[in-house]
Amino acid sequence: MSTPSLPVKDHMTPNPITTSPTETVESVVKILEEHRISGLPVVDETGKVVGIISEGDLLVRESPMKPPLYMTFLGSVIYFESPATFHQHLKKSLGMLVQDVMTPKPLTTPPDACLTDVAQLMLEKHIKRLPVVDAEHKLVGIITRHDLVRALRSQIVPDLADNT
Repeated sequence: MSTPSLPVKDHMTPNPITTSPTETVESVVKILEEHRISGLPVVDETGKVVGIISEGDLLVRESPMKPPLYMTFLGSVIYFESPATFHQHLKKSLGMLVQDVMTPKPLTTPPDACLTDVAQLMLEKHIKRLPVVDAEHKLVGIITRHDLVRALRSQIVPDLADNT
């Protein structure tokens, strides 16, 4: 059963926990653990979304680094993989601040977007959460896969929605 034209604003978490780009990675880990969440929006001093930091971003720090494959030919280096990916991994691995580790410029959604469209976007892009932003790109909420499942459940079994 689909969720026809249900708006994000009716199922998002308003005023989510956030962090700033200059916060330490250590403090973000504590926030994630304390609140039992897997990621949070990163906002600047005006409330605009500038990134998102998730457990995935933090796990990069623990994964082994593989330098890009290359060969030398006539004194030139030919890369088979992008060195930029390696440099990004290195930056995240050594980063101490959120701005070093976060995913910058995350996908976002407006509050009046249809849940079906948001669910499709999240599936296609393999993302677990989307910041919900207003016309000025200021954070007003967050929609997660859990929120989508809860909305779907309320469509399938309306009585269960009243008990959550």
